[in-house]
Amino acid sequence: MSGLRTESLQEPVDVAEYLFRRLYEVGVRSVHGLPGDYNLVALDYIKPTGLRWVGSVNELNAGYAADGYARVKGISALVTTFGVGELSTINAIAGAFSEHVPVIHIVGCPSTLSQQNGMLLHHTLGNGDFNVFANMNSEISCDVAKLNNPAEIANQIDHAIRKCWVRSRPVYIMLPTDMVQKKIEGGRLKIPIELEEAPNDQEKEDYVVDVVLKYLYAAKRPVMLVDACAIRHRAMDETHALLEKANLPVFVTPMGKGAIDETHSNYGGVYAGEGSNPEAKENVESSDLLLSIGALKSDFNTAGFSYRTSQLNTIHFHSTHTIVRYSEYPGVKMRGVLRKVTEKLDSSKLAMIPSPVVENAVPSRHEDPSPTITQAWLWPRFGQFLRNNDIVVTDTGTANFGIWDTKFPPGVTALSQVLWGSIGWSVGACQGAALAAKDAGQDRRTILFVGDGSLQLTVQEISTMMRHNLQVTIFVLCNEGFTIERFIHGMEAEYNDIVEWKFKDIPNVLGAAEGKTRTFQVYIKDELEKLLTDKEFGTFKGLQLVEVHVGKHDAPKALVLTAQASARTNKKDD
Repeated sequence: MSGLRTESLQEPVDVAEYLFRRLYEVGVRSVHGLPGDYNLVALDYIKPTGLRWVGSVNELNAGYAADGYARVKGISALVTTFGVGELSTINAIAGAFSEHVPVIHIVGCPSTLSQQNGMLLHHTLGNGDFNVFANMNSEISCDVAKLNNPAEIANQIDHAIRKCWVRSRPVYIMLPTDMVQKKIEGGRLKIPIELEEAPNDQEKEDYVVDVVLKYLYAAKRPVMLVDACAIRHRAMDETHALLEKANLPVFVTPMGKGAIDETHSNYGGVYAGEGSNPEAKENVESSDLLLSIGALKSDFNTAGFSYRTSQLNTIHFHSTHTIVRYSEYPGVKMRGVLRKVTEKLDSSKLAMIPSPVVENAVPSRHEDPSPTITQAWLWPRFGQFLRNNDIVVTDTGTANFGIWDTKFPPGVTALSQVLWGSIGWSVGACQGAALAAKDAGQDRRTILFVGDGSLQLTVQEISTMMRHNLQVTIFVLCNEGFTIERFIHGMEAEYNDIVEWKFKDIPNVLGAAEGKTRTFQVYIKDELEKLLTDKEFGTFKGLQLVEVHVGKHDAPKALVLTAQASARTNKKDD
């Protein structure tokens, strides 16, 4: 393992060294976070164990970046300090928990002696309770490890990392200052952490597989629908294998976009109820058997709960259970079931139905002769700019909904936060995603689509992108405020307005090095067309920022439909 010490692992090692070696083992190469007096000594161990310290501008951005890093690299790590630091990032951790993203959150905290004595220390609430912040985090973490006893620490670290990976959710590790340099058994590092999920009970799995095949053979118009948890819980190999053998029409949800090669002949587009293209809507809702893989049926993922599918005609595959029509099978996990369904499937017994057609065509000048950049023109046009294996990040609001109409070339990784929906998340996530690609030795562009209002929340993270020489292109959609909020309520309300920044000047303000950044402003289609077809723009290795000016009252169709449904839901709640 490059960068690691070579002496015998039989020797005792410091707790911090053990922890960071384990992070390296599971694929982490960069650690996000900020320094604080309760984590400073621990940070000294990062570089010697082969890891890179990122150093974000604030803890919230660091948390968002760790989220984006994990979505590309598979898992991530974040270090904050007790109280003030960890609470600043708790929103990001909640988002990772909500969206099934594996983040290892390490919090440097006061010594065990200080905790036992209830000392009145800075960064506390002044009440002697040193567990209050861990208790808060326990609600958004699948494991809480308080490293207070050297005899137990190695096991606690291994257990937490395994749970983070297998359950694909954050874990919280509390590292007291007096434990950082305590000696623990180094020999354990010879044995990798077991990251494979426990297999299904074979008898139960076989029964479920037989039931699935029975309904699949009986169906006349079966289709597949792939959602976010198929990606998060690493079931994509199984999903693709089933698709190839069964040769069924396949659709994705907004949160599942990018899961299926959109040039595949069986790909039918995004299904989100009333927000879908008519062809996708018809194909999914007229099917008599829906194979739903990794569903997260939130309001924004379903265009306001507007699905018109029947549970009687649906089989749900989840990371912890399977549901066939109205029968639930707890503990029968999707990866094993999907593998065995594919193995046992006799494709000659399946009904053959036509594959769907996806257009995502850019409106012609005859259809849309105006020079104004419209949402209807913009998103299909971006699809022509993308290339194989790009990483595409979209923020809550216009971009999250517009990207439904962007056709991806093969290998594109799409990052969005549709369920948690924290405005500004995408900027930090973009930094983390680009760094993850760099850490993996991949020559991939990372492209961020973010609204002007969203960018103002987390704009400082652009400085971290420049600090690490990341290849990022940012399209800032300038439409004078919070568009999704306007369409939910208050189209002309001042609380949905923002101050119009000079976004193109931001890289220089944040310390851009000469020749490493480029900025642009576009107001009409011809200006954007010229930019998107410019070879240097498409291959630039540094940071690029483009102001794209669009109408204040213009929005993607899917956003309008979902906002209307959300407004109706809010009125019902009242």
